[in-house]
Amino acid sequence: MIKRTILAFSVSSALALCGTAFAQVSVTIDTAKPGPVIDKNVYGQFAEHLGTGIYEGMWVGPESKIPNTKGWRNDVVGALKDLHVPLVRWPGGCFADEYHWKDGIGPRGKRPVKVNTNWGNVTENNAVGTHEFFDLAELLGSQVYINGNLGTGSVQEMSEWVEYMTSPSKSTLAELRRKNGRDKPWKVDFFAVGNEMWGCGGNMNVEHYTNLYKNATTFLRAPKEYKPQFIASGSHTDDVKWSDVLTREVKNDMAGVSFHYYTIPTGKWEVKGAATGFPESQWFSTMQNTLKMDKFIRDNKVAMDKNDPQKKVGLFVDEWGTWYDVEPGTNAGFLYQQNSMRDAVVAALNFNIFHDHADRVRMTNIAQMVNVLQAMILTDKTRMVLTPTYHAYKMYVPFQDATSLPVALQNNTAYSFGSEAVPQVSASAARGKDGKVYLALVNTDPNKATEVTVNVGGAGAAKLTGQVLTSAAMDAHNTFEAPNAVKPAAYSAQAAGGKLTIQLPAKSVIVGAVE
Repeated sequence: MIKRTILAFSVSSALALCGTAFAQVSVTIDTAKPGPVIDKNVYGQFAEHLGTGIYEGMWVGPESKIPNTKGWRNDVVGALKDLHVPLVRWPGGCFADEYHWKDGIGPRGKRPVKVNTNWGNVTENNAVGTHEFFDLAELLGSQVYINGNLGTGSVQEMSEWVEYMTSPSKSTLAELRRKNGRDKPWKVDFFAVGNEMWGCGGNMNVEHYTNLYKNATTFLRAPKEYKPQFIASGSHTDDVKWSDVLTREVKNDMAGVSFHYYTIPTGKWEVKGAATGFPESQWFSTMQNTLKMDKFIRDNKVAMDKNDPQKKVGLFVDEWGTWYDVEPGTNAGFLYQQNSMRDAVVAALNFNIFHDHADRVRMTNIAQMVNVLQAMILTDKTRMVLTPTYHAYKMYVPFQDATSLPVALQNNTAYSFGSEAVPQVSASAARGKDGKVYLALVNTDPNKATEVTVNVGGAGAAKLTGQVLTSAAMDAHNTFEAPNAVKPAAYSAQAAGGKLTIQLPAKSVIVGAVE
């Protein structure tokens, strides 16, 4: 007989701020009913040839005075290693739709110079190509996700790229790889056939793309031990047709269907809203819009479950994050934006959503790693600063490959603004690879704290040990002059009188082990 163990969390009505009493909220974690494993690739990253995301931000070249290894900045690589980055997607994005891999091999000084027509119309000297990218992955200890070019490329071009990377033979392409410095084949973990085929990848419909996908994967051949898992280009926002048609029509060689959704405060691409200095109305709308991710995933799952009830195909959210107006005075095509406490809360909310859907969501890739959109790191020449989003990722490291645990919230309080509201508390729990139960709590309300009381009955939980991330201002952020304005602090709570009480500050994230 299996002993049923439940940890029960409740928010006390005893805490009041500004004369406002808090309704009781209970959060229940059932450790006797483990769910699916939260794939470590849910914490994947994305590095596109866009602005200073790669050049300057990560790649400085072997000759640079900035300390580097094989051209990659030591400070940036070191910081990213601390996140245990499991996977990196490259070279795009829309850049992938015009990228020809042969431009990025051979002596760097002899590579062709192109124009990056998607992002700022700046020159692209192809200094970072296939070999350099694999160097980065090896430095990080991460898996690789290569995005193939179906937009301006061809099946033959993708097929030859896969052969170049994975063939152990004496073929001309394998020998060319050896001539360029790599003897053994690389393991290509994932390979996508195109990107955003409904938009920048070709403006095509799903039926046409589905036939192209089946044609392409027929010829993307590699030895079994090096063969990638193939990813189909899927939909965005509330469009589920791509997930439906692809899972109905493609029966082989499709590990996942991609999905893209960006959180925009205003909901309008023309004027998105500022990254800092924003009013509370845009804090609220950001929370409201980012929580739509849950419904979008659920709707895609309904379509996929109908065609793939065994859940063989994953829903890969390989582009997500906040998207604001660019910082004043910067190139509009570089998508450089500041990163505040709001972004950390958005990240944590999405992590919790992804955990809830771990049965299908087996990979996500935030946009992007450095200097672009919701970045982990910002750089300025020799300087580097870690963003609040970076800290959220680091706090959630214990959830990589952890086993999800069911979480039920009752009587959740609301964060209200005007006539609308969103849940104040978001929670997620999992049993880590170390055997401990980890709890993540998020407070969406920028003004009101709340108190979480843990009943330490059946499981004998006596304490929570972890970290809290919060700030005084909604738009608090780290700068090169003040790099530690927003950073996690140690947090611990001991049981007293049979109860474990957690203080959850306004606009905060707490992650800790319950023992």
